[in-house]
Amino acid sequence: MSAVEARLAELGLKLPEVATPLASYVPAVVSGSYVYTAGQLPLVDGQLPVTGKVGSEVSPERAKELAATCALNALAAVKSVVGDLDRIRRVVKVVGFVASAPHFTGQPAVINGASELLGEVLGEKGVHARSAVGVAVLPIDAPVEVEIQVELAD
Repeated sequence: MSAVEARLAELGLKLPEVATPLASYVPAVVSGSYVYTAGQLPLVDGQLPVTGKVGSEVSPERAKELAATCALNALAAVKSVVGDLDRIRRVVKVVGFVASAPHFTGQPAVINGASELLGEVLGEKGVHARSAVGVAVLPIDAPVEVEIQVELAD
């Protein structure tokens, strides 16, 4: 077990199976020393636990939890192409999308769920640049979607 997976276990977390793509793409690709993930939805056992817009059908607190699930799914996607999460030198960038009710402006706090999970799991390697974007709708009516870019150690 890698150190990263041991840390996940300490936190009571386990990497899920990589989600089956919903369209014509792959979950992650390696290019040089970087891994880019596709947008990851908060799927649990292949299902969305909740759907709808944040700020109306989904509370910001619940959406933050779902963003953490997205980040966990992104780590699983990274592992699927590199084999060992200990190869991560650092998380470079996180992009989070929040399906938002028209009045909702708390996207950064929602995407903190992903950022905080990466920090808890990877420590300093999890510190990253980030965008948190409000959108009208996401695939299959997901409340959040997160993609990450990581740099691999030599």
